[in-house]
Amino acid sequence: MRRWLPLLLLPILALLIVLIPRAVVLPPSLDPTAPLDLREPPGLLTRYKLSRMAREPGLCTESFVMSGIPVQSLPPQPMRDGCGIADPVRMPGPLRFSPSAPVVNCPLAAAWAIFERHGLQPAAQEAFGQRVTAVRHLGAYNCRNVYHQANARRSQHATANALDVAGFTLADGRTVGLPGDWDDPAPNGPFLRAVRDAACRVFGAVLGPDYNAAHRDHFHLDRGGWGTCR
Repeated sequence: MRRWLPLLLLPILALLIVLIPRAVVLPPSLDPTAPLDLREPPGLLTRYKLSRMAREPGLCTESFVMSGIPVQSLPPQPMRDGCGIADPVRMPGPLRFSPSAPVVNCPLAAAWAIFERHGLQPAAQEAFGQRVTAVRHLGAYNCRNVYHQANARRSQHATANALDVAGFTLADGRTVGLPGDWDDPAPNGPFLRAVRDAACRVFGAVLGPDYNAAHRDHFHLDRGGWGTCR
């Protein structure tokens, strides 16, 4: 219920905007028409504004510019047979990505920017007293169906709307990852669960070892409409 509360409150907020005198200016975080500030922690309208980015070209780039976060835009990959990238970007820093910075759609990169600042790094500081400096991933864009099954729907990876994350490197060079550290005692196991829970605040679906065997070695993060956090 808590995950859907912001959507339930949107009609009320829209009505208040109409009724509030023009002299009263809403703060950007409560104004559904304002670009999303990627430096701010997840709030009431974060999910709504991320979803707007997928529908309104240019809005995602505007949020990156306003937030002062450099991002490299790439030429669009036209949709063909359910595969393509409408608004591709190279995943922005400052983290290093291994084997290389993945190409994702811009709204996914925006969600990652919020998650990295307000979820991943605080979890690392809490567990280890230091920052994450690198991320090991298993890929983002892949023109395929779910679980590679011929009769399944297209995966979120088919539009670069998903990223599979397998592990993290800390500032002191230590690595923490799946599946080996998932069931470890503190600090590794609790850190990975804190990362999973933080990701659920901004991504549409977060799937990991608790979901099924296919995700035992990575977190699947996407901006689809599932609303699944396991």
